[in-house]
Amino acid sequence: MELFEELKWRGLVDNVTSEEVEDVINNGEVTFYIGTDPTADSLHIGHYSSLLMAKRLEKHGHHPIMLVGGATG
Repeated sequence: MELFEELKWRGLVDNVTSEEVEDVINNGEVTFYIGTDPTADSLHIGHYSSLLMAKRLEKHGHHPIMLVGGATG
């Protein structure tokens, strides 16, 4: 199963604005950013989904830039 189909199967993708997105997800090397600004004293299970997605995309050749701290947006 290709990555885009896996993401749809898991319910992480519903629809996209361009059909090129599927090709980029499956075959490209995208650098992407995830910023987490925890309001608690530490990370918690609510942050897990974005961290897991970053790991899944990295496993398929994409390049994450991850920042944790204040003013991450």
